[in-house]
Amino acid sequence: MLTSLYRPILRPLADVETTLRNELQSGYEAVASLLRHGVQLGGKRLRPAMHLLIARAFGPITPANVVIATVLEMVHTATLVHDDVLDDACERRHLPTINSLWNNHTSILLGDYLFAQSFRLAATLDNTRTCLWVGEAARRVCEGELRQVLGRDDLELDQATYFEMINGKTAELCRVACSLAAAEAGCDDATVSRLAGFGSNLGIAFQIADDYLDLWGDDSTVGKTLGTDLEQGKLTLPVIRVLETSSPEDRQRIGQILQGPADQRFSRLRPWLERSDARTYTAETAERFRRDALASLDVLPDGESKTSLERIAEFSIKRSF
Repeated sequence: MLTSLYRPILRPLADVETTLRNELQSGYEAVASLLRHGVQLGGKRLRPAMHLLIARAFGPITPANVVIATVLEMVHTATLVHDDVLDDACERRHLPTINSLWNNHTSILLGDYLFAQSFRLAATLDNTRTCLWVGEAARRVCEGELRQVLGRDDLELDQATYFEMINGKTAELCRVACSLAAAEAGCDDATVSRLAGFGSNLGIAFQIADDYLDLWGDDSTVGKTLGTDLEQGKLTLPVIRVLETSSPEDRQRIGQILQGPADQRFSRLRPWLERSDARTYTAETAERFRRDALASLDVLPDGESKTSLERIAEFSIKRSF
């Protein structure tokens, strides 16, 4: 499926994979083994693909685009490695996590290594824009993660705050992937801003779809155990919706479940979720952000790249993994 979505950029995407492997090497075999496993954890390569497709829409893909795409994937992978420590996750994309194969200390240091290497690589480009923009994006991602960690088990979390957090922790790297592609192509500020909006809205839609899959997905295809967010005390959009639409008495009962034993939250909350409109509401909200993302593509010339981006937007909310 991803091969079909990424068809116009398969060759430069392969160059990104080669660059990743070339950059993430070590003369120490113990470290090299760790880096080889870490490269596999990024998954869909969504951010590099978005960057390369927008670049291709405006002209030929340059070596600088390949470098930027690689930098984006390194930063993204670093955040995933750290996330797995925070969530005590044992599996990602059907692969064992770094913390499960090694330990938390190793995972934290690998994430730091990836951040450091990404900025070293960004500094090889002719301008400072990539370093500045990716650095700011990384800061916002970390800020979003911090807000989520500090807000765990906060039953007063509302939708506005939730969207602010995921706009940072998930959508920001999608936003900068698109805006950097437009800027590298020499687009004016309005076009850069328009395509940044595409990345932001697509990133939010993607995260809402993740929230949906965590509760209603198939764990054999999702690649992780369902209900993980609930166990970690993360209030996602479906749960926020249930809380917001419940009576005071029901809200109190739901709150007791969410503050009860972590391994029982998913099974005990499931009936409340099914009685509410949370499932439909979550799907419709993801669709709304998808439509907003698509509206921003009007600045792209028609062609294969634009069509692929439209298909990626559809995949982001209708996927099973």
